[in-house]
Amino acid sequence: MSKYLPSYSAARMFKFDNPNSYNWANNLLAGLAILFYVSSCMVMSQVNLNEDYLKLMGIYPTTGNSRNLAALGGIVSVYYGGSLVGALLGGSIADRSGRITAIILGVIISIIGAIFQASAMSITWMCCARVVTGLGVGAIDAVIPVWSSEVSPHQARGSFLAIEFFLNISGLSLAYWIEIFASMNHNQVMAWRTPLALQVVFLLAILALVPFFPESPRWLAKVGRVSEARTVLQATRKDGVEAELDAIVRSVIRDQQQAENNSYLRMLIPRTKSQRELRWRVVLSVWLQIMQELVGIGVITVYAIDLIQGAGFSQGEAKLLAGFNNLSYMFSVLFAVFTLDRFGRRSTMVWGAAGMALLLLIGGILDKYAQTGGPNQRAYGAGVVAMTFLYTGTFGATWLVTPWLYPTELFPTYVRAKGGAWSVVGWSIGNGIVTMITPFLFQAIEYGVLLLLFGLNIFVIPFIIFMYPETSGRPLEQIDDFFSNATSWNVFTGSKQIRAQGFTNHRWTRKYHGGIEQSNTLLMGQVSGDADAKRHGWASKLRRRASDAGLM
Repeated sequence: MSKYLPSYSAARMFKFDNPNSYNWANNLLAGLAILFYVSSCMVMSQVNLNEDYLKLMGIYPTTGNSRNLAALGGIVSVYYGGSLVGALLGGSIADRSGRITAIILGVIISIIGAIFQASAMSITWMCCARVVTGLGVGAIDAVIPVWSSEVSPHQARGSFLAIEFFLNISGLSLAYWIEIFASMNHNQVMAWRTPLALQVVFLLAILALVPFFPESPRWLAKVGRVSEARTVLQATRKDGVEAELDAIVRSVIRDQQQAENNSYLRMLIPRTKSQRELRWRVVLSVWLQIMQELVGIGVITVYAIDLIQGAGFSQGEAKLLAGFNNLSYMFSVLFAVFTLDRFGRRSTMVWGAAGMALLLLIGGILDKYAQTGGPNQRAYGAGVVAMTFLYTGTFGATWLVTPWLYPTELFPTYVRAKGGAWSVVGWSIGNGIVTMITPFLFQAIEYGVLLLLFGLNIFVIPFIIFMYPETSGRPLEQIDDFFSNATSWNVFTGSKQIRAQGFTNHRWTRKYHGGIEQSNTLLMGQVSGDADAKRHGWASKLRRRASDAGLM
């Protein structure tokens, strides 16, 4: 594949004066790619309201017509079928031919799909175009987070990916406001075709820039290009280049002994212990992405206009409020830049889900009264909008980035791109189901949608606490310690098993700060906690248990 497409070249690689500048450039490129992905997902939110589009697709009207409503959801959701297949193909190509080559291929396919979407003349044409676009986006989504985590210093993986997802939601907001202004066009044909065509602008920018960026040093070492891996590390690291390169090379040598595991089939249907370890990671990655959709962000963002209209606002008011919600959503992601590496992955997701559950419960109760009419309808509706803003802000600060970052940290080098692909499979499954059923939910249970999402947020919390080891602060090569030495899917039991084998880095429920010093600190904290618990009773016991679980 790399014979026919531009790929990484050390001679062509951009040159910067210091590693910080290079890391910012890498993450801005990744952010631009993710910006396109989210704009391609959200572009249909306004298109679906355009009468010319609906009539051309043969699905007008949608209100009160179950056939047309199903077709509307189907056009949106087939995109995720394409992204599922594209992710698997992209992950395979990234492992064989390199991360840069896979990204370029995904961009080219996405350009073809975007052109066909903008020129669609029937529902069949549009569905095929959506599938093609999904193929390209799936490849981009599977590879970009992996590439970003592999070229970034391990101390800042979370904050860098959070910056990329700030650009992600910037793309969502940009796409939405472009559609708002396009909808003001009296030519209703151009009002829906223009936003679809503008996707090509982002893609051409990515296509022009990608060949000048570095390849993953871990992939370069895997294919024997160690000197080029050193060059990339020297460009992107302040110090510790040789130590990190040695760790990568050792990991690659160990991974070469697992060549038989490097297939999607063996990652899903294992025969050996190492393959069962990979399946464990696959399940965690796929389920985490599905949980990200279960907490409700797809419902709230894609169908925000319907939600706000149902709370008593006109369509024009609902469009504006949904647009401002996207803007606040964008800025909320900046919290993750400063908190994700500081507080860890587990704590961020648990407290995020708890906060969103509370907001959805209040919003659902207010929505019940907002939909009944009466003199206080506007006040209740304003409360629903406020809860919607707070919900999306909380999601942006906690759950937006983590499910994309986590899978890039779970998998060993030789299957990391395939691991990223499995993550996109989970995202595609979750999104596909949600976008298909949500129109029916709003018509069937109305305010009950928010109460259903409240229950789902509570539902996901135990999974995070008991199943997901903390990866924050750990070099990527160290993650294998957990999966190779623990046998229990319960992370608390697994930590005890690892401790019994003599590992100092055995606290996989908490953020890792380094070797023996961390172990001693935690031990002293536990002794102090025991004494404190005896003095102050159940409150201190609860606080200590939360601390042991990495939640405080």
